[in-house]
Amino acid sequence: MKYGIWIGGLALAGLAAASTASAGMSNAFGNTIVSHYPNGQWVKHFFEPDGRYTSQFSDGRRLNARWTAENGRICLSDFTPRQILPRFCSRMVEADVGDSWQARDPLGRNIRNELVAGRR
Repeated sequence: MKYGIWIGGLALAGLAAASTASAGMSNAFGNTIVSHYPNGQWVKHFFEPDGRYTSQFSDGRRLNARWTAENGRICLSDFTPRQILPRFCSRMVEADVGDSWQARDPLGRNIRNELVAGRR
């Protein structure tokens, strides 16, 4: 069964209602979404059922935010540290563990995302 996963440099999608979104995103919880950049850099994305989001960048930076599902999109907000964009939303993409897909990050750069098993 495929589950909604967002990634456009950040990552994951579910359904419109928060409780339904958590159920629809269960495949992402406990796993890692990795965004691969053409220059070899990467970003790892981690989503929690309670709305917490964290990311780890290949240069060592970390980012925290809150995720919500809204009308077939995943939105990130309340970034720590603060970001230029106070809120970022991306469309839903269906993926299973092991799947990869092309997307764009919040700055419009091309990336390849993959859903990998476990927290890496």
